[in-house]
Amino acid sequence: MVFLDKNNKFKQINWYPGHMFKSFKEIDKNLKIMDLIFVLIDARIPSSSMNPQILKSLKHKPTIIIFNKMDLANQINLNRWIKHYEDEGFACLAIDARNGRNINNIKTKVNELLKDKIERTLAKGLKIKNFKAMVLGIPNVGKSTLINTLANRKSAKVGDRPGVTKTAQWIKTNEGFDLLDMPGVLWPKLGDKKTGYNLAITGAIKDDILPLDDVVHHLITFMQKYYLKNLQERYSIYIEENTDFVEVLDIIGKARGTLIKGGEIDYERVYTIILNDLRSNQLGEVSLDII
Repeated sequence: MVFLDKNNKFKQINWYPGHMFKSFKEIDKNLKIMDLIFVLIDARIPSSSMNPQILKSLKHKPTIIIFNKMDLANQINLNRWIKHYEDEGFACLAIDARNGRNINNIKTKVNELLKDKIERTLAKGLKIKNFKAMVLGIPNVGKSTLINTLANRKSAKVGDRPGVTKTAQWIKTNEGFDLLDMPGVLWPKLGDKKTGYNLAITGAIKDDILPLDDVVHHLITFMQKYYLKNLQERYSIYIEENTDFVEVLDIIGKARGTLIKGGEIDYERVYTIILNDLRSNQLGEVSLDII
């Protein structure tokens, strides 16, 4: 991952805790017994949240790419990304695991994907057993929430911070498949700065990994270009596309009452407010990966 240092030069940061390295070894070990793979990505960042190493490791296993948090994403942009991955040969489905939207369509998608295998099994006079499915994705993309929704119980730990799930665990469901929940896995070097910033903005990596002023600067600049109306409706009509970043912070800080002693703006609080608003849908449907 990259960020600007004090000399205004980009530096690389590795975000790859030990359990993530172990996770890839677990993926390879369990892959051969899997009937299919669920790959969860964040519907707001379908490119930035797609771990390229995951796709390389699947070895042609039947795979469904699940776009979670669809209610937070711009729907037109989301549909374009779905078509993009479908054109690459993947089955795709957009859901919102928290409110259950489209969850019922997962079983239908599985049956479509494994139709030939189901027909072969029935032709032999055998009973269809629960399929084994591995659930993969980067941290904080909603894997545990999805699993708990499918299982109708709190089997997998859920949190609003990345890296909650540390070890693989099997979860039984009544949907025709059993799920192996794997810890969220990033890749050792996160490539360009845009990917790193998008992961930070959506909470896929911890807020102390990158400087918040850089992260928020990237978000505000992006929204001034693509979602100016969202900023104006949330904070102030006086925010324009060319408004200076610090001036934007001042406008938001005054509007949200973040003044400290002496009438100065508490910029750290403003950073937190903006990120929380984006993550909680207070800034409207926003897609950070434009296609």
